[in-house]
Amino acid sequence: MSGHQLLDYNPPPDDGLDLLWADDHVLIVNKPSGLLSVPGRGEAFADCMAARVQARFADALIVHRLDMDTSGLLLLARGKDMQRQFSDLFLHRQIDKRYVAVVHGLMPHDEGLVDLPLITDWPNRPRQKVDHEIGKPSQTRYVVVQRDEQAQTTRVELEPITGRSHQLRVHMLALGHPIVGDPLYAQGLPGPNAGRVSRLMLRAARLNLQHPVTGASMNIDCSVPF
Repeated sequence: MSGHQLLDYNPPPDDGLDLLWADDHVLIVNKPSGLLSVPGRGEAFADCMAARVQARFADALIVHRLDMDTSGLLLLARGKDMQRQFSDLFLHRQIDKRYVAVVHGLMPHDEGLVDLPLITDWPNRPRQKVDHEIGKPSQTRYVVVQRDEQAQTTRVELEPITGRSHQLRVHMLALGHPIVGDPLYAQGLPGPNAGRVSRLMLRAARLNLQHPVTGASMNIDCSVPF
């Protein structure tokens, strides 16, 4: 979050959990855009997805995060033991995560791999940037889903191989195709059809994993509202 975002934090109303999976070990919820995954500093930033889930499931613990402006699938473990197990699955890349985004411009290639190291842009936190000298290795696969010549945008599926902060957003920017509605990396750019959009057009749309307790395949999808 940037300073202006912190000052302007207005989380969406709590209309109840959009729960896509629930058992004694794991919960998967649909996080709305504009809501923090975990609380920020101070009472004004206490409202977050973790708190809303914990109000119903007291043992729910965060395993990974989505940016405040990103919507979609968020996994929470039930209890510390399950949190460790799911954290190991993420660490060893045994959870397949796919995102859908709409980016500015018409991407020239149908698919590709972005391999650009990232680091925090300290003078401009929370922005991240490409740094070939001391950046952390970061890779994103992309596949073009659709090009909209009228709007001059591209719908793309993104697969983060690594999980750096703002990775998808910075990698798309580095390709010259920032995500539509991005308040940090697409400032000043109009939305589709020269209109302004009210949200970041990035959605965590799919999670595929093997349940660490039952061994069952979990293939969870959520619809994309843009």
